[in-house]
Amino acid sequence: MLTAAVSGDVFASPPVDSILAAIRAVTGTMGCLLIIKNYTGDRLNFGLAAEQAKSEGYKIEMVIVGDDCALPPPRGIAGRRGLAGTILVHKVAGAAADAGLSLADVAAEAKHASEAVGTMGVALSVCTLPGQVTSDRLGPEQIELGLGIHGEPGAAVVELQTVDVVVEHVLKQILSQETQYLPITRGSNAVLLINGLGATPVMELMIAARKAVPELQLEYGIAVDRVYTGTFMTSLDMAGLSITIMRSDENILQRLDAPTKAPAWPVGSEGNRPPAKFPVAVPPSPSMKDDEILSERQELSKQGCMLEAAIEAAAKELIDLKDNLNDWDSKVGDGDCGTTMYRGATAILEDMKTRYHLNDAAGTVNEIGSTIRKVMGGTSGILYDILCKAAYASLKQNKNITAYEWADALEASIAAVSKYGGARAGYRTMLDALIPASTVLKQSLKAGDDPVTAFIASAEAASAGAESTKQMQAK
Repeated sequence: MLTAAVSGDVFASPPVDSILAAIRAVTGTMGCLLIIKNYTGDRLNFGLAAEQAKSEGYKIEMVIVGDDCALPPPRGIAGRRGLAGTILVHKVAGAAADAGLSLADVAAEAKHASEAVGTMGVALSVCTLPGQVTSDRLGPEQIELGLGIHGEPGAAVVELQTVDVVVEHVLKQILSQETQYLPITRGSNAVLLINGLGATPVMELMIAARKAVPELQLEYGIAVDRVYTGTFMTSLDMAGLSITIMRSDENILQRLDAPTKAPAWPVGSEGNRPPAKFPVAVPPSPSMKDDEILSERQELSKQGCMLEAAIEAAAKELIDLKDNLNDWDSKVGDGDCGTTMYRGATAILEDMKTRYHLNDAAGTVNEIGSTIRKVMGGTSGILYDILCKAAYASLKQNKNITAYEWADALEASIAAVSKYGGARAGYRTMLDALIPASTVLKQSLKAGDDPVTAFIASAEAASAGAESTKQMQAK
């Protein structure tokens, strides 16, 4: 199985530094394969960690798994989500590595496995995020088809059905000839994985397995070589299950049958469990060294005072918006946006006292990026870090920073976020607020408006841009 797993905060990608720590802790001369579920935050954080690790001399390959079969083929840039089928990819890759294959060959086997697997989930209840009220979007007599492992809404909410009807529907969706997500036909062989989402007992999973096996064999003409039933990839306390089908061949079966000491693998071999923790030396990650922490209150210039006031105002506004942001995010996402922003804002206020040389605007922006990277996981954290790093690169070229340099820095930030995140104007992302803000700021300054007027106009353009996303189709 895996040599290391990296945890982020609840439903958030782990930060780059944690991923780097894992790579450094376990990577030997043969190299390291990163297996990533297809979520933007994971792709960005693991991608940046991979680039950093390569620059330190490690051999790194990445395989992204998107096995979700619930939604119609994606039109935008995000692609299909990674679900429980990833577990089978872990097993295939782990056994290939254990057999002594080269990094390129292990990556090729993992990629082959990822292209032969499909999954769909069904929820009987919504999960509860720690410390938050459970969403009421699912009634007691309803189930949700095709939702993601972070509790994000699925393809459809339907009336409660018997398990046999649900299993029939899920298999039909995974094996659909229309989407052709899974390259499997009558006469093929397959492996079946029935996965509990957190609060479903094994007995109920077995009832689903009891229906799925004959359905695959008699209705679809697919020989079932292995059945794995248990709890492999959960969504906290969600009641429900996901079904995974992987096309099998002799090599894949050999990999799945290889002995493993992974404690939750259902066909475990004899062997002692690995230690729960082992020490690993990690180089310090913040851009400032510890001995650079400010020992006494710095004497601020006029510019420094203005920067301090601006940072404080923005951070406090975010802290006040925490509950509203969580509430809005629970309507369209996983309900943690406010908590993530709150973590970033409180950390910035804390670090501003000891870490930021406020008289150096460029350096301060760089440090804000480091603060954010440390405490904000997921997609937002890495995007704001990229934004700050690009602004820093733009600002540090100038000795004297005026409104014009800030306008250039904002433009550079937007370009970087667009480059790495893949979004552009009209994709219904934060860029639809930032791009108009940047355009108006530059126009206003060019027209000779004083900086305060220009920045107010820019803020109003950002608000109007945010409002305009109501009419957009998400890409």
